[in-house]
Amino acid sequence: MKKSEIQIFLAHASEDKPAVLALYDRLKQAGYKPWLDKKDLIPGQIWRDEIPKAIKASQIFLACLSGKSANKQGYIQRELRIALDTFGEMLPGTIFFIPMRLEECEIPDLRLAEVGLNLRDIHRLDYWEEDGFEQLERAIGYQFKLEPEEPKQPVIVPEEPKQPLSVFNFEVVRVNAKGEQIKKESKQSQYFREDLGNGITLEMVAIPEGTFLMGTEDEEIEKLVKKFNWEGFRKERPQHRVTVSSFYMGRYPITQAQWKAIAATAKIDIDLETNPSSFKGDELPVESVNWYQATEFCKRLSRETKREYRLPSEAEWEYACRAGTTTPFYFGETITGELANYRASETYAEEAKGEHRGETTPVGQFPPNAFGLYDMHGNVWEWCADTWHDNYDGAPTDGSAWIENGNDNRSLLRGGSWHNPPLFSHSVYRSGKVRRDEIGSTIGFRVVCGAGRTL
Repeated sequence: MKKSEIQIFLAHASEDKPAVLALYDRLKQAGYKPWLDKKDLIPGQIWRDEIPKAIKASQIFLACLSGKSANKQGYIQRELRIALDTFGEMLPGTIFFIPMRLEECEIPDLRLAEVGLNLRDIHRLDYWEEDGFEQLERAIGYQFKLEPEEPKQPVIVPEEPKQPLSVFNFEVVRVNAKGEQIKKESKQSQYFREDLGNGITLEMVAIPEGTFLMGTEDEEIEKLVKKFNWEGFRKERPQHRVTVSSFYMGRYPITQAQWKAIAATAKIDIDLETNPSSFKGDELPVESVNWYQATEFCKRLSRETKREYRLPSEAEWEYACRAGTTTPFYFGETITGELANYRASETYAEEAKGEHRGETTPVGQFPPNAFGLYDMHGNVWEWCADTWHDNYDGAPTDGSAWIENGNDNRSLLRGGSWHNPPLFSHSVYRSGKVRRDEIGSTIGFRVVCGAGRTL
């Protein structure tokens, strides 16, 4: 039997939903076929009918137990009894019902009178121990003779640039709350240039590894909420420490010239329009592209360059945007129309009002941050790889994209745009619950390249 044919029913109480969702994702990644009500019940089905059918159709019944749920009276008790009844009809020695403790707790005293079987008679699995998942796979392997799966498509292994890294020099500007320049500093960063043909290149800047505090502390959030009457900032917490590995990031958002060069290559998953933008110009950022189209671009770019390109994780994006700063913007305490393209007719702090340009501007027109990245504030929103989560509870701390337990149909955008007030360009600001198929003249993206990640 193949892993993909082994249905594993996950019985659990609602209190343990987050842990069980993570287990569901891990089982899927390992090649199994987990069954979970939240994921597999179809809207409109009668769950009281479908759940017993799913239990009886499963090859493994995993009773996920915790101190909160082990002796809870409710539907989980009915699921356990249905599974014990099913188990009682099987041949002796069959592994089907596995009591799995998510934490230290008592196993429920459930007895199947017909065959004298008690749930406590079945040897438990302690998932919270270091080798918990390996023990689960050991049990499955003992019960089933697993056949090798068909080989997967080869994964593109990212390479270091074949050519030596080049160095570019730039100046970083810092301003006070009035928008007055208080510092100008010369910097340099390393980068490599990707040839896309016909004289079109993609410049990828080396972003060093590091640790930063992602999000905003509660006190600062409450100040922002009070000042701007914007409850949305509460989705930027809890503030948490993240360690990011080194990677390469596009010096600019993807331009229309770069988009055309790659969109003209052969399709992988979906078709791409070669000129989708509302505002036309080779050096303007491409816009009016949705998350799926941006991901298709990354896949084609990877194929053409033999190097892995992808959308940044949200953590990578914020780390790269901040570039070592802890202020609201990488320019300092505020932002001005001379520093970025946004709705500068509205203010953030004590700066004077500026021009609202009402359209995108050529990339690289405004001062960069300390990593040498341009247009991280304003111009166009930028897609991230993560699925949407309402806040940072349970977020990864290694800089990876957060895709577990999220909304698979929604993602998020960072950085603000030409259309938005300065608040939306804040280094921590997360646009909320954006549909992945959403397009608009404010939405673009930039790409990253780095070892150990997948598209």
